[in-house]
Amino acid sequence: MNKKKSLILLSAAAVGTFLYKALKPVKSNIKGIPNFKINSYLGTWYEIARMDFRWEKNLKNVTAHYSLRDDGSIEVTNSGYDVKQEKEKTTIGNAIFMREHTEGALKVTFFRPFSSGYYVMKIDEDYRYALVFGDNLDYMWILSREKSIPGDIRAEYLDFALRSGFEIHKLVWTIQD
Repeated sequence: MNKKKSLILLSAAAVGTFLYKALKPVKSNIKGIPNFKINSYLGTWYEIARMDFRWEKNLKNVTAHYSLRDDGSIEVTNSGYDVKQEKEKTTIGNAIFMREHTEGALKVTFFRPFSSGYYVMKIDEDYRYALVFGDNLDYMWILSREKSIPGDIRAEYLDFALRSGFEIHKLVWTIQD
């Protein structure tokens, strides 16, 4: 592909991304949980449910692993098995705190220069179960340190998400086997 076509495609992708983000329902002024403890959050989480989107389409056994880098940022490694392509899929990103290091509000980048919000909205005191929102109503995850989640926690998180405007009937419940 020549330089002119590459530049046109790159420009079109940038404009398309901008328009997509501009026209989607954005949840303004999202605040993550206070008293967030990043060291307790680090490690591996199993995805219990998600609002489905392109990167995770057809994935099972989805995990997210968070580790602290020397510069204070957080490495995010998302993995899952694509049942249609019959292969493992992994992507590595970087997260930084949006504001205070004690608020569960991060900015995550997987494909520079694009980033998105990652807001820990609910978490139990032992950091075993988490409810995470994205920048808009298209992104939400329920995470667990185990491959399942207790019914009472599931109900609490679903109720909170519904009251926050999410269409919880669209959630994909991740197969973890």
